[in-house]
Amino acid sequence: MSLPQQKFREIVFQLLFSYDLSRGDEEVLLPMLMAELCVSKKSVREAWLKMQCIWQDKNLLDKRISEISKEYALDRIQKVERNILRLAIFELLKDNSIPPKVAISEGMRLARKFSSPEAALYVNALLDTVYKESLGENVDATLIEAAAQELIESEAIVEDVVHPSLD
Repeated sequence: MSLPQQKFREIVFQLLFSYDLSRGDEEVLLPMLMAELCVSKKSVREAWLKMQCIWQDKNLLDKRISEISKEYALDRIQKVERNILRLAIFELLKDNSIPPKVAISEGMRLARKFSSPEAALYVNALLDTVYKESLGENVDATLIEAAAQELIESEAIVEDVVHPSLD
């Protein structure tokens, strides 16, 4: 039985995220994901290969993210969202087997699942911009600004909950 594309994409994302955190060793990460996600060695190896392709283009992908997200610097974007963006932008610009609308909607789905609704809006705004620019269309920068502002506000709320002031 073949692995559904959504689950495969989640494995690629989890590998990207893990690799970004600790440059994890293939010999450790692959068996762990196989056991945790109940997937075959073949599926995890294919996901590892895709992750490596994305990681090879990391500087190009990060540059693209930085060019689009002027209000929200790359180093400020959480690792979850940053790796979702890397995966989705790679699929938009480099993987012709995935329709652009699928890459965008899957990026949003991953952000909702692994982060927050605000992150999903932000991811959608950035991916929509990448897609429209690839078609030569005009882009409304205020959508990214608004999505970034919502993300900043939600982070502030979380920060207040995690570290309440003693006023």
